Amino acid sequence: MAQFFFRQTTVQQEFQAPLSLFELHQQIREELEVAFPESYWVVAEISQVSPDKRKGHCYLNLVDKGDDPRGAVQAQARATIWSARYQMLGRYFEEKTGQQLKAGLKILFQANVRFHELYGLSLDIVNIDANYTIGDLARQRQETLKRLEAEGLLTANKELELPLAPQRLAVVSSATAAGYQDFIHQLQHNGYGYTFDTRLFPAIVQGNEAPASIAKAMSLIARYSHLFDAIVVIRGGGSQTDLSCFDDYKVAAAIGHSPLPVLTGIGHERDESIADLVAHTRQKTPTAVAGFLIDLCREVEVQVESLFDSIYTLSAQYLRLSSDRLERQSLKLSNLTNGYLQKGREKLELFSKSLLLKPKNFLDNQKHLVRDLELEIKANTKDLLHLRGKRLTELSVCVEGYSQRWLHMKEHDLNKLVHCVETEAKDRLKRSQLQFVKCTDRIQYSAQKNLSSSAHRLDLLEMRIQANDPEKLLLRGYTLTLVNGRIIKHLSQVNEGDVIETRLQDGRVHSIVVNKDANDA
Repeated sequence: MAQFFFRQTTVQQEFQAPLSLFELHQQIREELEVAFPESYWVVAEISQVSPDKRKGHCYLNLVDKGDDPRGAVQAQARATIWSARYQMLGRYFEEKTGQQLKAGLKILFQANVRFHELYGLSLDIVNIDANYTIGDLARQRQETLKRLEAEGLLTANKELELPLAPQRLAVVSSATAAGYQDFIHQLQHNGYGYTFDTRLFPAIVQGNEAPASIAKAMSLIARYSHLFDAIVVIRGGGSQTDLSCFDDYKVAAAIGHSPLPVLTGIGHERDESIADLVAHTRQKTPTAVAGFLIDLCREVEVQVESLFDSIYTLSAQYLRLSSDRLERQSLKLSNLTNGYLQKGREKLELFSKSLLLKPKNFLDNQKHLVRDLELEIKANTKDLLHLRGKRLTELSVCVEGYSQRWLHMKEHDLNKLVHCVETEAKDRLKRSQLQFVKCTDRIQYSAQKNLSSSAHRLDLLEMRIQANDPEKLLLRGYTLTLVNGRIIKHLSQVNEGDVIETRLQDGRVHSIVVNKDANDA
């Protein structure tokens, strides 16, 4: 069979001329038009959208990933929505779904199969069923919510404690967004004079790049979470298409993992986004978030004022009770003191009466005792004085003899010392006179030598000074250049446009600096 098929094919090729590529494509186009005469409803995922703003057409790349968990592409095709139909279908799709045609959406569309000799196979889309995409978006939303709940991120941020008066705020928004400007203006011009420390972490808040940008800003804030009380994610009003990024899992997961409470003010008109559901507190607009923060501060201020009033009232009551208690204690202490004083007076009167009698008897006894002691002291003193007198006389005789002998000995020693001192003094005087004469001669010689040397050095200095005299340098042909009366030594002392003075032997020349040329290194 194989040999027969080969021979048959060979025979046909011998009698049939080869086709050109164009002719082959023409046959394919004709066959496809016969095989697919009608339009077909197809389900596919958009992988790329390329609107032609000049002609108004819209070109799409479509893929089919099937049920492959890895998301591998099983089929792909090009599709076109021509300008007249694209204006109608694009507006209808956005009104129904709240989304523009963009990558990642699944659509159910009606298309005609077309084959072009130059561009190959493509699909001409003539209708789109928006209800299918709405159902797919709802399914994606539910899957995202289930995933967040399974990972414990759906309520993680709500469980964080929001400070009583959050004033250090990390703001995730676009710097040029009107909502961000309204938020800052509302905080800065609040009627209570509260101050808020805000720091913007810029992020894209619209389009396909928005989820990754917002998640990156949230990750950066988490690294500096100790500097802030809360995170504020805000964006001004917009269409559902503009705000679809806040349903993305990356944004919701970043909020769920945040170490700080997150406040959202996304400003959309539809139901809550997934970011709103995951956040700690949701407000409708950026201005509402600012009002919420101001109200929190006001509530804290009211509570503090109420506590102050309560403390003041309790303090006044406590002071009044303490004053009454102190007055009672003072009265009780006064009564006790008066009682003790009365008892003391009575005891003192008894002691004073007894003391009036006892001192007389005591004084009489003491007088007799003193008289006896006085007589005894007088008798003992006379005997002691007589004995001391005799001893003193004996001692004086002995001292006088000893003194005369000691004086005689010391006088002899003194005479010997005087003679020795005189002899030594005469010898030293002679030696000093000889040294003085020698030193005088040496000093005179040294002084004359130094004077002659100094005179010679002065003569040399005078000759050198005269040789370097500017007037003599001018006589040799040298010149002096000055600017503002100061001699120029360096190029940096002169600027272009300065008037310089050049001194010559017979006069002065004034010049203007046109340019400066430095010597080559």
